[in-house]
Amino acid sequence: MTIKVGCFALIDPFSVLEHQLERIHGWGFKYADVTDNTDGACLGVEFGFTAVASLDANPFDLKRMFERHGLTITSFCAHANLLDPTAPWRYGTAQIIKAVRAAAAIGVKHVITTEGDPKTDFGHHLSEKEALFTIREKLYEPLRVAADHGVKILLEPHGKYTDSVDHMEKILELCNSDALGINLDTGNLWLGGGDPVEMVKRLGSKIEHVHWKDWPADMEAKRGQIYGAGMAVIPLGSGVVDIKGTFQALTQAGFDGYTTLEVAGDENVKQSYAFLKSLGAE
Repeated sequence: MTIKVGCFALIDPFSVLEHQLERIHGWGFKYADVTDNTDGACLGVEFGFTAVASLDANPFDLKRMFERHGLTITSFCAHANLLDPTAPWRYGTAQIIKAVRAAAAIGVKHVITTEGDPKTDFGHHLSEKEALFTIREKLYEPLRVAADHGVKILLEPHGKYTDSVDHMEKILELCNSDALGINLDTGNLWLGGGDPVEMVKRLGSKIEHVHWKDWPADMEAKRGQIYGAGMAVIPLGSGVVDIKGTFQALTQAGFDGYTTLEVAGDENVKQSYAFLKSLGAE
């Protein structure tokens, strides 16, 4: 069994995806995810200052781009807003389905999503029962499509409910789909008040991908108040998240698959990669 390490494809701001992949390959990685994406066209792509991939484009063009840089696509990120009302401008059910279809077309097995933070009064005032229902409702059709296409949707800790091991377990039970699993985000889960080692011990059989983050000690004061963050700003193993314990728990649980570094800064990325390899990762 091998824990393989890739890199998220948002290294440098105001740069196109091809540039991100070139940088990732230059660090020695073999794997990367489709990080930022949307449906339709994007002005920033046309004029060369964003790394957004279109879910309406030919996914084989995306695969060929990654292959030109010696990289395998490990997952599509489809982080959604599952608590606010559905609207054409809100990333949600429709975009998750498009990500599933794109992934299936090119042989990528995982699409990662989460509930996110609500932005409306409606979302902020949902009861727990209502919130769990709307998460289930918005994932219902994507999970049906994923099952038919041989893709797994992985729910990531990146919100009030998924940052709780108890609530994550409840969502899995409510959705009751073999097409639903977990993407463990070590930093998000810890920041939201959860414990990555506990999640592995309780739900390890459902974890099929990992996002690696660590946090400095000064984040302790914000724990349980912030639900998710884009990337860590320190190297793995130098902060307060039990990265080594999580890695060991994953190994003991039989995890065998892809993981992704979500770490900002060249030296931080390289040190984090070296740290995971020192624990036995590829």
